[in-house]
Amino acid sequence: MTQRRALAIGCGGTLGFAWTAVALRALEEQLDWDARTADVLVGTSAGAEIVAALGSGRTPQDLLDALDGRDHADPLLAGHVADHPGSIPPVPALALPALGLVRAGIARRSPYAALAGLLPRGRGDATWLREYGDALAGADGWTAHRDTWIVAADVATGERVAFGSAGAPPARLGEAVAASWGIPGWFPPVEIAGRRFVDGGAVSSVSADLLVGQPVGEVVVVAPMTSAGGAPARGLSRVERLLRTQMTIGLDREVAALEAAGIRVVRVEPGPEELAAMGPNFMDLSRRDATLAAARTHVPGRVASAIGAAIEGAKA
Repeated sequence: MTQRRALAIGCGGTLGFAWTAVALRALEEQLDWDARTADVLVGTSAGAEIVAALGSGRTPQDLLDALDGRDHADPLLAGHVADHPGSIPPVPALALPALGLVRAGIARRSPYAALAGLLPRGRGDATWLREYGDALAGADGWTAHRDTWIVAADVATGERVAFGSAGAPPARLGEAVAASWGIPGWFPPVEIAGRRFVDGGAVSSVSADLLVGQPVGEVVVVAPMTSAGGAPARGLSRVERLLRTQMTIGLDREVAALEAAGIRVVRVEPGPEELAAMGPNFMDLSRRDATLAAARTHVPGRVASAIGAAIEGAKA
């Protein structure tokens, strides 16, 4: 019997999106697998953008063709990656819309989640995300892949909600992607079914643990904002490493929960070379080409190591 496999993709902004596209293509090649056939697709923030595309029939190669500016690139994807909210947020409003994240951060022992709840209301315009999701969606407002989960966080409680999963509030793909991408302090909360939501990455970078209890035997985790074992940094990149360290601790717990449930985990993350190419700001569009180049050089080896580690771990 073929093992059921889920795919969980974490947050990572503009540069994490680019790095993830390379990682997914390497995973497909080394696993002899079509990522679109994952039994469950879980995405948060930039990961939500990507699983929305996969769930709507686009491939990792389609994403790369768009990022590379190929003439034959999918027009929808090409238009989306050409649009960008800027490298820094607009001046926020004087309001604190996500105080519920403070309680969630304390409960999860996550300082960054608690601090996210203290960020002011963002004034960024998420129209580009809504239009992207709505253009990908079918007539019913969602992806053709019925188990595409888009993760956002309720500002009142910090609860993570995976739109598209059983029991989640009904949502259209565009608003779900905008909610999942709603970085506190940058974009305002998105109202869905009478509740307000922000970036799921404010609570968990990947939310892979939402798959505990699902009928899957393996979870492929692609996490551009974590690095197991840490990564060296200089200058402003040290600030980014503080956030990365906290997100890594959270993912460590989620992977442990999956493995305790008997689920094998293939965990793919960027290393020092890709992080050096990305720099301290994951929204810096000027570094996208360098990120793609570094990922193409180093990610295939990281994928091979991750697959090998998962196989050895399953034997232990």
